[in-house]
Amino acid sequence: MAERRGLAKGPGMLLVWLYGVMSVGAVSRSALQIATEFGRAPLAYTLSALAAVVYVFITYTLVRGGETARRAALVCCAAELVGVLVVGTWTLLDPGAFPDATVWSEYGFGYVFIPVLLPVTGIMWLRKAGARRPSPA
Repeated sequence: MAERRGLAKGPGMLLVWLYGVMSVGAVSRSALQIATEFGRAPLAYTLSALAAVVYVFITYTLVRGGETARRAALVCCAAELVGVLVVGTWTLLDPGAFPDATVWSEYGFGYVFIPVLLPVTGIMWLRKAGARRPSPA
């Protein structure tokens, strides 16, 4: 059981907390926007909902712990980073495509750039957590 909780120790606990906060923020924001004004900016609200799903999954895997969860979280953090960079660049190059902001707009400007910093930090932590695991004999 100690091996399963290894991801949520030390700096990993801060990642769990930050991903948890981003999960709550992105889920509540996208759910409200989709429920009340989806026709206004369907692309933006769908991308925010996608970000919410990614945040929830990464939070879950960090809490779950274990090598499989670490690998899944690492893949999701990489996908999240690609999403933030693509959507962030897209919102700058074609602002007309986004009548309303997404969580990842302008690289997370509306969220104090946490959406672009979080996956980078997550990748670094998850790689370090994997490196310190003893190799099977």
